[in-house]
Parts: sequence; structure tokens; C-alpha cells
Amino acid sequence: MTGQVISPELREWVVAQLAAGHSIASLRASMRDAGWHADAADAAFAEVEAQSARLAAVAPARTSMPGPDLSDAPLYIDTGDRRVQVLQTLRHPRVVVFGDLLSDEECEALIQAARQRLARSLTVETQTGGEALNVDRTSDGMFFERGENPVVACLEQRIAALLRWPLEFGEGLQVLRYAPGAQYRPHYDYFDPNEPGTPTILRRGGQRVATLVMYLQEPELGGATTFPDVGLEVAPKRGTGVFFSYERPDPATHTLHGGAPVLAGEKWVATKWLREREFR
Repeated sequence: MTGQVISPELREWVVAQLAAGHSIASLRASMRDAGWHADAADAAFAEVEAQSARLAAVAPARTSMPGPDLSDAPLYIDTGDRRVQVLQTLRHPRVVVFGDLLSDEECEALIQAARQRLARSLTVETQTGGEALNVDRTSDGMFFERGENPVVACLEQRIAALLRWPLEFGEGLQVLRYAPGAQYRPHYDYFDPNEPGTPTILRRGGQRVATLVMYLQEPELGGATTFPDVGLEVAPKRGTGVFFSYERPDPATHTLHGGAPVLAGEKWVATKWLREREFR
């Protein structure tokens, strides 16, 4: 060892950078440029990993989580109004890719209803609990109220049945349009418990515990949903969706994900975030 001290401030910086989606390789380079030796960097990463493991061990387990019933390895799931395909599953992170989740007519209806209300997408501002522009997110978007129109209401009922989670625990459906070049760099969907604005956000329904991204229009090229921690890419095929859950707000869930740049055409998606209790 070089004798360089791993201070609490350095540990906090590493945790913050990992939560923001930066890779360990990029952090190593930044630390090297700042004068840290390789063994000191390794020690810092090891301490952060050990602390995360300790917190995970004492964190209370959730009594239930949203997700489809896959106990019998079904190829299809009956949601009451639609027979949804199970195309792909992953255990950790918990990821399920669904086929035929929406019809072409439903996809088009959502796009047309959303088109006139699009504005530059915002992200939740965890410093204040509000919303702000983010250079990492270059889409246009809007939110529907729960049950705002018959198509939205029907889809929300289907999602509640598919994921076995109360309809009232879901945020309003968000529709996003990604033009050529637009992307959403890797990020987490849960709210960082260490940020000062998080308590304000959680008052509306608690933590986010799962995400469902549904593809309404395919781009000609690009636009995959990526999970960098596990090397998974989900192609944005119209009518399909990708679901993933995160049992605690921690990078150890490996739910870092992003929207790869659209290279040609437009990508339209609808996103449903699920909370741990009723969202108001």
C-alpha cells in the first residue's frame, strides 16, 4: 500500500459517482489523474462494496414486490383482456421482456393523444424534490393522469393484473419521443435516500420499486434499452415492454439502465413507474 488514506469524503464521492452511473473504470482514471495510486483506488472500491453489503444485510426485506407470476415458467400470461408473451427473463437484476403487451391500435392512440402535449423531458431533482432539465435526457415527453382516457385506463388495468400490483400504486403513464440523436444516459429510477429532496418526493407514494418501459413506435436504427451492469440490450420493438424491479434504492440492484441514442427515425415509449404504496 502507498499509505494514502481512504477518507469518508472519498468514500462518499465514490458512492455518489457510482449512483450517477459512472463506471469503475472511469472512476479509476479520475482518481489516477488526481494523484491516487492504483492500490488506494482498489481499497476505496473494496470499502464501498463492503459497506453496501453490510447495509443490504440489515435492510428490511420487502414483504412483496411487483412482478409477473413466473412460477410455472409460462410462455403467455392472461391479463384478462390480453394474452401477453413472456419473451426473456433475467434473475439479477430482475428483468422480464414482454411481447404483444400492446396492440398497434393502442400504441398509435397513445402517440396521438400525447403528441400535442409534448415538452422537453424533465427529471426528478433530488436536491429539492422538484423537477429540472437534465443534459443526460434529451427526449420530449408528457404525463397522463391515471385513467385519463379509455386507452390509458385499459392499459393501467392490464399492467396491474400482469405485475400483480395495485393500480393505485402506479404513477401516471409517461409518454416520451426520442428524435434522431436523442438518448437517456444510464441512470437509476429509484430515489437516492441520501439526497435532501428525497423525503419530499417519498411523501407522494414512497419509493419506486419497479419500472415498465413499453415501446410504442420503433426507430429505424438504435434506441435500445440498455443495462450496462449486465451487458443486456432490449430492442425497442413496437408493442413489447421491458419490466425491471429494484427491492432497495442501491446500486447493488444492478438496475442501472439507459436509452441508447436513436440513430434513425423516431422512438416513442410509454413508461409506468410503480411505488411501494398509493401514489397521490
